[in-house]
Amino acid sequence: MTGAAGVAGAAGAGDAAGAGDAAGVPPVTDPGAAADTAEATGASSIEAALDHLRQGRPVIVADDASREDEGDVVLSAELATPEWLAWTVRVSSGFVCAPMAAEIADALDLPPMVAHNEDARGTAYTVSVDASAGVTTGISASDRATTLRVLADPASVRDDLRRPGHVLPLRARPGGVRERNGHTEAAVDLMRAAGLRPVAAISEIVADDGEMMRWPGLVALGARDGVPVVSIAQLVVWLDERDRQG
Repeated sequence: MTGAAGVAGAAGAGDAAGAGDAAGVPPVTDPGAAADTAEATGASSIEAALDHLRQGRPVIVADDASREDEGDVVLSAELATPEWLAWTVRVSSGFVCAPMAAEIADALDLPPMVAHNEDARGTAYTVSVDASAGVTTGISASDRATTLRVLADPASVRDDLRRPGHVLPLRARPGGVRERNGHTEAAVDLMRAAGLRPVAAISEIVADDGEMMRWPGLVALGARDGVPVVSIAQLVVWLDERDRQG
């Protein structure tokens, strides 16, 4: 895996663009311009991102500058490995969440974390979990990879998870990014588009100065470690075009 074993954080990429960089994610609004926009801004194609996800490798997904203006590492939960979880923790806040289709959360008996959600973006956190078997404290990259794979396993049941834990599942809206343009829905939509189980792992990327990494830094990080970088706006256009083509 390119860069995973030896990366010691977002060094270099974080230097390229820290929190003070005002350049946000470029808009992509029509299919005809999508490829040109991606090439001009350093973004990868959605197809490249899907290919990486199918290989169990991460991608970086950025939202709009008018929203959070942040980038998240996105991984397939069913293909999660300790190596890529460790890389994710090194370049991010280390706060690993697991977006999933709502029906999977229901099947695993993962209720909302609170009765009244006061999160500014309406992020649908459930109770936190660890795998019931095959983990120690639950916090290591290996343990969290195990928990993610349990969450994604169609054979898993409620008792395969213990509560609380060190992975935070998130319930995605049924309409995906076209209902809510957040990283939760983007991650689940990407899994579905890749033909994978609709459960992902995400974590917000942080620059060396401790602030959230913006678009230029995300592109630099992706180039350094061979990780595709795409935007939620790109994904919306790609999904719309796919649906039009049938």
